[in-house]
Amino acid sequence: MGVVHRDLKPENVLLDYKFNVKLIDFGLSNIFAKGETLSTACGSPCYAAPEMLTGQPYDPLKVDLWSAGVVLYAMCFGYLPFDNPDSSELYRIIREGVYEVPSHASEALTDLLSKIL
Repeated sequence: MGVVHRDLKPENVLLDYKFNVKLIDFGLSNIFAKGETLSTACGSPCYAAPEMLTGQPYDPLKVDLWSAGVVLYAMCFGYLPFDNPDSSELYRIIREGVYEVPSHASEALTDLLSKIL
């Protein structure tokens, strides 16, 4: 629909009475045209895509997809794939894509996460 959220995280994902997903808090969102890149770094660092953290121009759809992957990981395992109290270390592990999938994860989930993150 030409809108990038840029702050997807569990607190911004709700379910209605029929269990339909509803996104809220579009305060950091932006409108974009197909093929356009954006460059503003925003959102919560633990959910931010690497290109957003490094200040590179980014594909709006891909940064929201990355954040959705982090949310999926947190929903499945109960903790974040990228987390560190030291901001510079957190940014490093996000840029490098360093995360571990627990051994009890299915092969399909592991494959999906590897394609999203």
